[in-house]
Amino acid sequence: MDRMEEIARPFRVCLTGAESTGKSELAKELARHFAAPWVPEYAREYAERANRELSYMDVMPIARGQMELEQRISAGARDILILDTDLLSTVVYSRHHFGACPAMIEALARTRLADLYLLMDVDVPWMADPVRDSGHDLHEQFCDALDEFKATVRTISGGWGERFERASRAIEEALTRRRESPHPAEW
Repeated sequence: MDRMEEIARPFRVCLTGAESTGKSELAKELARHFAAPWVPEYAREYAERANRELSYMDVMPIARGQMELEQRISAGARDILILDTDLLSTVVYSRHHFGACPAMIEALARTRLADLYLLMDVDVPWMADPVRDSGHDLHEQFCDALDEFKATVRTISGGWGERFERASRAIEEALTRRRESPHPAEW
């Protein structure tokens, strides 16, 4: 991708991390704050529709559904796109629950990395969710995967109110760096 393509496409911000750390609510708040489109988590919809325990065979349809959802919603994005999740999360959850992830999904995740990942810390009370397990043990797996994929990450910690302030500040700083630097690695 050349510099003009990088500038023309929306800046992609993905909230990521363990389950029940407030990602979905924060993603919606950030989308409202930045007047940006928001891409919800397809796996949640898929799991609710399936109404059964998911298996390794569900990983590919979940990844495909997430990519289609991102594609459809990003078509209307101008400056910024907020993602509740992306394929990197699919990789982590597949590895966690099934011990592996399809190589194709891992390869696609590497080519579709967000410009900025906001990693939700696990320093808040667990939020009960009927389609989730506790997820707190996933935090280290997310840290490892973000490092493995060489993603640009900011950890967001603190209480619920502090998280919004810290996340919006991290996005604003990244957008400023994007405008000022010709090199994506510096964003």
